[in-house]
Amino acid sequence: MKRLSVGKALRQGSELLEKAGIEVPRLTAEVLLAFALKRDRSYLYAHSDEELHEVEWIHFGRYLHERLKHKPTQYITHVQDFYGRGFYVSPDVLIPRPETEHVVEASLPLVGAGLTIDVGTGSGAIAVTLAAEKDARVTGVDISEAALSVARRNADALGARVDWVLGDALTAFRDNSVELVVSNPPYVAEQDRPSLAPEVRDWEPALALFAGHSGFDFHKRLMPEAARVLKAGGHFVVELGAGQSRAVASLLEGRMETVAVIRDLSGIERVLVARKS
Repeated sequence: MKRLSVGKALRQGSELLEKAGIEVPRLTAEVLLAFALKRDRSYLYAHSDEELHEVEWIHFGRYLHERLKHKPTQYITHVQDFYGRGFYVSPDVLIPRPETEHVVEASLPLVGAGLTIDVGTGSGAIAVTLAAEKDARVTGVDISEAALSVARRNADALGARVDWVLGDALTAFRDNSVELVVSNPPYVAEQDRPSLAPEVRDWEPALALFAGHSGFDFHKRLMPEAARVLKAGGHFVVELGAGQSRAVASLLEGRMETVAVIRDLSGIERVLVARKS
């Protein structure tokens, strides 16, 4: 059987993905082929005439088959970059998004000597990043043991010192004991499920995505808990869905004061920062 060259495999893979309506087919083919070859993408262009070994094109074909089922590329390669670091990801955790980096940016100036808690830590992207950037006391909390296993793996691989707690939101923490609470909570309304891309709807963990009919079920539980555990003057930083800032701010009334609402690069109000008086 005649082997494919790197260049021809890349062209065929791109065409296959494009015909199936997969977004950015060329880039996706490059990432998957580089992963099959255990090389970086630049290698593909420097060695386009090189023939693939049988095991390499078998792997590439398998990765293409998985992607054609709308399995996210990151769940195939098990890597997602976040704040300049490569995080291991699996279907047990959400894939970290660039917009969540705004949560990190808003939180870093607020991290001090006291305890910082990342609620719903998932892959640990926020907790690990804060701990690595500030050498801070950070605890990541998740209700999923499988997610915490991924988070621990990332902390170990990236040399970040983070404590992990298996628990529901902030129930494990004492009153007035925390300096900073950060969270990228579930905030998608169940009624919006059909409109999501299949890569999200069918592959990412529903527990980390959906928050009841309105999308605010988790916020309604988290707000009073955050107000309870925060010290006076402590801060709460939370990611928002599009159009949610006013409703979330209203849930804080009487508990904390909104300090800032930060827009992402698309102009969407993405992060709310509040302070406990």
